[in-house]
Amino acid sequence: MAIFPFFKKKNLLSALQEEEIVKAIRVAEKSTSGEVRVFIESKCRFVNPVDRAIEVFYGLKMEQTDEHSGVLVYVALKDRQLAIYGDDEINKRVGEAYWKNAVQQMLTHFNAANYVEGICAVITTVGQTLAKEFPYKPKDDKNELPDEIVFGK
Repeated sequence: MAIFPFFKKKNLLSALQEEEIVKAIRVAEKSTSGEVRVFIESKCRFVNPVDRAIEVFYGLKMEQTDEHSGVLVYVALKDRQLAIYGDDEINKRVGEAYWKNAVQQMLTHFNAANYVEGICAVITTVGQTLAKEFPYKPKDDKNELPDEIVFGK
């Protein structure tokens, strides 16, 4: 069942690129109870990509994780816009400067047209931070959100 059934995947990434990003998510989540999701679309319908990331975050019900430690990596490829949005508890612990630095990390890769590398690098960085702030709990940890990339229009 698709979360946004009206969105259609438009070959924004190759199957190999998708696998690389999903693998990065799975590796990052192995050491944390936090959750990472990636949402990729062609164009951003908002002027501010953070506003779109917030809309997607709540549309994917990412605020419903037990520890409120979900992080969304949002990318609009053709519009060359991106944002990273974290839930309340992770925001309290890392602050706004952390997210700005993470976006800068992605932009460094994106400016060299290394989109997948940029997404994977930020997933790794966010995963390390989540592992520090929300360590893996072997007895009660569960994968609360799917690891697959969500594609928008």
